[in-house]
Amino acid sequence: MDDVFLQQLVNGLTIGMIYALIALGYTIVYGIAQLINFAHGEIFMVGAYLGLFFYGIAALFSPHIPPVLWITMIFFLSMAGTALLGVIIERFAYRPLREAPRLAPLITAIGVSFLLQNVVMLIAGPSDKSFPQIIPIHRYSFSQVIFTNLQILITVVSVLLMAVLHLFIKYTKTGKAMRALADDLDAARLMGINTDRVISVAFLVGSALAGAGGLMFGMYYNTINFHDGYLAGLKAFTAAVLGGIGNIPGAMVGGVLIGILEGLGAGYISSEWKNVFAFFVLILILLFRPSGLLGSRVVKKV
Repeated sequence: MDDVFLQQLVNGLTIGMIYALIALGYTIVYGIAQLINFAHGEIFMVGAYLGLFFYGIAALFSPHIPPVLWITMIFFLSMAGTALLGVIIERFAYRPLREAPRLAPLITAIGVSFLLQNVVMLIAGPSDKSFPQIIPIHRYSFSQVIFTNLQILITVVSVLLMAVLHLFIKYTKTGKAMRALADDLDAARLMGINTDRVISVAFLVGSALAGAGGLMFGMYYNTINFHDGYLAGLKAFTAAVLGGIGNIPGAMVGGVLIGILEGLGAGYISSEWKNVFAFFVLILILLFRPSGLLGSRVVKKV
């Protein structure tokens, strides 16, 4: 393997982890509520802005707080903020349309997406915001491949969050209820499961993961903008489709693959064309394997 390949593999893996976190929100919500939440990318973007906001507050007290503690607090508060936003959006934008034709919530999701973009633009301004270097950057090298402690942090945190999600879905009572809704929502309701509450939890969990992804996106690129969620959201949606919509392991795999393809494309072809690869993959998947690499977990009603 040449050094360019390994370097772009490392870079692609890093951003792929962030795409995977966003993709998980898409796939959880679609698997349970049969809704493509196109506002999910904007929730990711809000997570980045919340991280910037909470960093500004933490910087005032950082001399008196251990660095690990206040960095953890920024992560927790950003995730909590986006989780709350996701629950509010579900409650007031999507729940009233639960029994409406499927086109209605889809259009509403697009409307919520534009609403969030413009609210953030009005509050923070249309120009790029410089994201501070929250942690000191240290570079390491292996042969000619360079990686940083921030890339290691993003990978480790992403894997930990995915592991926690897996354990939550598999072993908790709410996780089992989420799986029941994904299998058959009507049957789950007849068995006494509070479907509204479970769907709200799905939005809460997916939005919290997107918030963590947004914060790490800002840390990685050091610049954020109110329209960042649009493109990142589309790539994450592509990752969810690539892995198999409604399939949680598939979303993780899809996110990593999209990131790696993007990195390799930027390294071997052109960085200006890196955004093309995700959508080229989406076209191929829809043409030749619409159920995704690992297969869709969504139950088809007949």
